[in-house]
Amino acid sequence: MRIIIMGPPGVGKGTEASMLEAQFNIPHVSTGDIFRALFRTDDPIGIEAREYIDKGLLVPDELTNRIVETRFRTEDVHHGFIFDGYPRNVAQAEAFTKFLNERNWKVDTVINVDTKDETIIERLSGRRVCPKCGATYHIVSNKPRIENICDNDQTELIQRKDDKPETIKNRLEIYHRETKPVIEYYRKAGLLVNVDGSGDIENTHRQVLKIIGDLKW
Repeated sequence: MRIIIMGPPGVGKGTEASMLEAQFNIPHVSTGDIFRALFRTDDPIGIEAREYIDKGLLVPDELTNRIVETRFRTEDVHHGFIFDGYPRNVAQAEAFTKFLNERNWKVDTVINVDTKDETIIERLSGRRVCPKCGATYHIVSNKPRIENICDNDQTELIQRKDDKPETIKNRLEIYHRETKPVIEYYRKAGLLVNVDGSGDIENTHRQVLKIIGDLKW
């Protein structure tokens, strides 16, 4: 089974991919994990990518594609994968399709978990984090026992910059501009299936399992 999971930031695609990995014993691959693992090595391709990131620049598509391809040459993903965080634009999608075709691999489905921007902003802006132990809370759905205080070490919780409404709006604007065309790319390829991500994690997972159950794999 080879699945790509797409969706805007904060919709829960990484959580869903991890649940599928545990249930089906298929590797969950994310670009974030790929880059972090590479940065722990002295691989020249990682050093090159790090130079862009350290300057606050986006890693160019050509370099990102090479890094992704390096991960997909490892044996654990040869018989299946659940991939999230890539492709982020049509050029990357075309490069990944070419890479898969050269190996006679095919993507079984592309699951697009989506919801309204307002829902995502509400979810992410309500998140609070303990700066000491890293525990995560939510002001509505996962409150600490004492308001704004970590249950583990009684440290005052903070709101990360990435979780401020204005930052989330900027991230969503980038997503709509760059990544939504990828959704159309996979729709035209007959691979796209939409999932309503406005509910809770369990509801999203039930929808995804129904899609997987309909696959011939």
